[in-house]
Amino acid sequence: MYQFVEQVNVWSASLMDKPGGLSNILKCLDDAGVDLDFIIARRAPDEPGKGVVFISPLQGDREVRAASTLGFAISNSIAAVRVEGQNEPGAAARLTDLIADAEINMRGFSGAVVGGRYIAYIGFDSPGDAKKAASIIQEAEAVVA
Repeated sequence: MYQFVEQVNVWSASLMDKPGGLSNILKCLDDAGVDLDFIIARRAPDEPGKGVVFISPLQGDREVRAASTLGFAISNSIAAVRVEGQNEPGAAARLTDLIADAEINMRGFSGAVVGGRYIAYIGFDSPGDAKKAASIIQEAEAVVA
């Protein structure tokens, strides 16, 4: 059910809310050889003309340096867990039930299915909540296996 569970760092940066705002940042990361698994971008509702982009992972000093020059920093407000598994009906419901049953509040949830596999990124308010959630998900996998 949950073949891959890990805590991940989420990096964030501001961007201009205009055509090409996100494209310019992603092009620079691509030019630096950064290979991303996760990207979410959105407008900043409290700052007209601005947006924010969240990415993961950044691996190694070269990628971190490249992202830092674009204004990226580890998000101190989001602790995240990445979960991958075989997709089946109700997979997201079972995953979120595990977290809810442990009385852990999720800050955000992003998921997608490609082929027969799903990937989910779950945001939490603290690294402790992320660690606890990852442990619960891994324990559930051990019981199922």
